Amino acid sequence: MVATPDPRQRAWARFVTAQAMLLEHIEAAFSEADLPPLAWYDVLWILENAEHGRLRMADLARKAVVSRSNVTRLTDRMEKAGLVARSDCPIDGRGTVCELTAKGRALRAKMWPVYRKQIDTLFSKHLDSREADLISTAFGRIIDSSNQRKSS
Repeated sequence: MVATPDPRQRAWARFVTAQAMLLEHIEAAFSEADLPPLAWYDVLWILENAEHGRLRMADLARKAVVSRSNVTRLTDRMEKAGLVARSDCPIDGRGTVCELTAKGRALRAKMWPVYRKQIDTLFSKHLDSREADLISTAFGRIIDSSNQRKSS
């Protein structure tokens, strides 16, 4: 007799599978539109929503959910493309600040319609408002719990 899997374990497995599949489709859509990868969009969006369009690199890495070294390599490429500019932190001079450029802001705006179409087509159309609220609430609790563990 096969044991019935715990619904939470099944939810986890489907979440991991769905996330990988959705990201693959989104990356393909960006590539087909001759746009950079999703990680670039994430950095541009985070900076666009930061005060004065800039963040310390450590804060950017934390918000982008990538390691400091990965965000450094990523912003190296983005800086060469003219999308961001980095400079010494004006407050203490020890850290580096990454700032969104006008070109970066324009690229993020160009990427959004492609990204939004993918979100709508691959994700949103499969949920009604109640389901979306439930998922959002559950993920909010998971995010809050994870943030509390990091600060402990």
